[in-house]
Amino acid sequence: MRNPLGVDPQVLALALARMAESVGNSFLIVVLPLFIASDFVAGSTFGLTEVALTGVVLSLFGFVNSPLQPFTGRLSDRTGRRKIFVLIGLSILGAASFAYTLATAYWHLLALRTLQGIAGAFIIPTTVALVNDLAAEGNRGGNMGTYNTFRLIGFGAGPIAAGVVVDAGPYDLAVAGLALTLTGFDAAFYLATLTATLSFVLILVLIRDPDITPTDAADDTEFAVFDRSGRHLLDPVFTLGVVSFFMAVGIALFATLGEIVNARLDQGPQMFGLQFAAFVLAQILLQAPIGRATDFYGRKAFIVAGTVLLIPTTLAQGFILDPWLMFLARFAQGVAGAMVFAPALALAGDIASEGQSGSTLSILTMAFGFGVAVGPLLSGFLVAFGFAVPFVLGATLAAAGALLVLTQVEEVATPKRRAVLAD
Repeated sequence: MRNPLGVDPQVLALALARMAESVGNSFLIVVLPLFIASDFVAGSTFGLTEVALTGVVLSLFGFVNSPLQPFTGRLSDRTGRRKIFVLIGLSILGAASFAYTLATAYWHLLALRTLQGIAGAFIIPTTVALVNDLAAEGNRGGNMGTYNTFRLIGFGAGPIAAGVVVDAGPYDLAVAGLALTLTGFDAAFYLATLTATLSFVLILVLIRDPDITPTDAADDTEFAVFDRSGRHLLDPVFTLGVVSFFMAVGIALFATLGEIVNARLDQGPQMFGLQFAAFVLAQILLQAPIGRATDFYGRKAFIVAGTVLLIPTTLAQGFILDPWLMFLARFAQGVAGAMVFAPALALAGDIASEGQSGSTLSILTMAFGFGVAVGPLLSGFLVAFGFAVPFVLGATLAAAGALLVLTQVEEVATPKRRAVLAD
């Protein structure tokens, strides 16, 4: 039985499981840079500075999982099973999180982050495909929005909790009559392991595979760049993937510029954290209602409006000199992002043939993952040419994305509003 918002109960359970997993996984965004800078790890840095090595370690997750997502997504289509892929990914993720407590060399961190990237390739496309399979055409946007909202709550809460856990260490514990001392880092890694385990249990107990027919390899829809129907130049799913990549690059430019932003705006790290979180806050507040609105009014208009809004909100970050104006710009950019990603996933889900959600939606999740990994690297390089340069690039990509959606993508499902008016 569905709730009044039209969200499948299993989607809610899946969203809660991803929220738990996201808390632990996002712990590492804060913990790993601190861990690398500590005395707990040593050895060769492969000719890199610690700062550069930190960037490589953090980016590895995206660069490893993104190209693998179409393969795991397609494999889940061919087997007609999603749940087992999620459980495998969570098992790898939890084991790697625990193994950080044993790491003593920099290469250990690179290996473990690579393993977590592989885990992400099992988890990300198959959970999104599950949401698509469980949703109906008339409530796909609401289901996608709700799923993304819970996932982002976990992603936003994780770094905050991680800082508290690390700072409060070491911990003196008494276990079975033995006195133990736990470092703040170990406590954070154990909590990340616990959240992955909790997510595993929730998926195992509460989620069932939807009744879908496995896709035969001969019937697989191959990845297409150009529109085979001839109506447009580019394939609509590929276009939505490109737009998702452009959006992710634009929103991730801010991440690596903390020290420069703080000096430029004469602010402390707490304010930078608030500005960084503003984007996530907007997403949490608006993903679900915007997703439901796309069910009623259609997807394309929201995606176009969101990409257009990305242009000024991204560009402004390169010129703002007031901390609170930067917060507002980041929040507005989050509003734009909420109008793009969940509606784009829902539209791609509308386009996907039965039993091919994994293959189709993995194009968007792969593109988004690449964008999140590429954005920080681009900004770190381009900022040398001027603080505004990365944001000018981001705004330019957003403009290109708006043009692509406007000209290459069409509505597939009939919005409820049109159906009501037709009746």
